[in-house]
Amino acid sequence: MLNPVVTVMTKAARIGGNVLLRSINKLDALHVVQKERMDYASEVDADAEKAVIKELRRAYPEYGIVGEEGGIVPGKNGRYHWVIDPLDGTSNYLHGFGHYCVSIALVDNGEPTDAVIFDPLRNELFTASRGAGAQLNERKIRVSERKELAGAMIHTGFPPRERARVGAHLECVRELLNHAEDIRRTGSAALDLAYVACGRADAYFEAGVKDWDVAAGVLLVREAGGKVSDFKGASTGRMDGVGPETRQLIAGNLRVADALQKVVASSGYAAAFNAFAS
Repeated sequence: MLNPVVTVMTKAARIGGNVLLRSINKLDALHVVQKERMDYASEVDADAEKAVIKELRRAYPEYGIVGEEGGIVPGKNGRYHWVIDPLDGTSNYLHGFGHYCVSIALVDNGEPTDAVIFDPLRNELFTASRGAGAQLNERKIRVSERKELAGAMIHTGFPPRERARVGAHLECVRELLNHAEDIRRTGSAALDLAYVACGRADAYFEAGVKDWDVAAGVLLVREAGGKVSDFKGASTGRMDGVGPETRQLIAGNLRVADALQKVVASSGYAAAFNAFAS
């Protein structure tokens, strides 16, 4: 049984997913804006976020909002925030590539307590609550049992805001390919983390992600028995829009995450972020 808040989040995510599905056959007619260099949003992103927020506020009107499209909207209760990405994988969506999702986390004083990631094309619903485990379509999930990087399937991303460090990233990928079976770039950080949580991927690492990209996925991985850290192996910190503007993230089971973090460090990729370099 889902707890009451996750039930509300699930309904909101499905409503947002329906907004996405209604427009998949008219992508050429969508109004698209460039938020930053090579970073796009469409009217569907905004419409889905409005639909998600409307449903969440129907049940919990006092909670704040941290949304990709609407920014931070304080609530009457300063402790709780909904952290929302209405369309994680916008580029995939706009190109007709079927890999994207709705991501919602409830965050208590910066710490994710409940999470929903919904893939509307596959009708896959990932859910988690702190201390209660993680589920895929109400069946319990666990991270993979792989014990080392050898043979691992690793996911990563190449966000536009981190192209200045692409050389260090590619050097890290080169070093990882000496051990791993393969590396995937799927275009959705939220689904990458969900796939780590259910064992479809052994690990994930990416820089330049924002709270709404990863807050729900971080809780999923933790509740599925995995580990999440930054590139230096430290805690991820607050995830309610108050912490770093962007962050670096590593996720996997304990052994693979630790091994991955060591390669990120030894390759020089972690050091590329020293002294707040831009």
